[in-house]
Amino acid sequence: MQPWEWLVQEVGHDLGYALGVRIPKRHVQALSLSLVIGMGACSSKAPTTAVAPAQRFRLTTIQELMEGQIDPAADALWASVAIIQSPSGTEDRQPRTDAEWLGVRAHAIALIEATNLLSMPGRRVKSGDSPVGAGELSAAEIQQRIDASHDSFVRFASLLQDAALKALAAINAKDPQGLMDAGGLIDEACEACHVTYWYPSQRRSGS
Repeated sequence: MQPWEWLVQEVGHDLGYALGVRIPKRHVQALSLSLVIGMGACSSKAPTTAVAPAQRFRLTTIQELMEGQIDPAADALWASVAIIQSPSGTEDRQPRTDAEWLGVRAHAIALIEATNLLSMPGRRVKSGDSPVGAGELSAAEIQQRIDASHDSFVRFASLLQDAALKALAAINAKDPQGLMDAGGLIDEACEACHVTYWYPSQRRSGS
């Protein structure tokens, strides 16, 4: 008798004792055969291979990430504080209520987290044949530049994140001037990346 046969018979006897019935030997033998078949089927299965993250999730493109998350969040932060001159007077725009500060804070957090997504390797610049802006490199050229210096691209994303963190700190302190200053740093971080990878032939006037 094989060790597993003895074990199955013991289990069958114990089960019968627990139920207050006697399980016939032929039923115990059938249970043994079922267990052997089940064990064989389990052992024949190939081990499950872990799927890489890039295979599990379709990565959005950098363009989609910019248009869907980064640009809206940055625009909301820039628009939240401003000095606006008009014929009717001067508007000192800034968050004033707790609800307004909370809304601006949500945009800062969205921008901070979006930079983590921006830094992920393997992300394509854009999909399809979307039009190229004036002075902008083609998608293939931008992709080549990013792939050739991805560590530098990540550093640009980190600069943007640092600026967004400064904005968050100003928001937490309800400091409009600090938020405006952080908005300038966000603009500089965005522009530094763009002139490096998207339109290197363009420079701001005076730069």
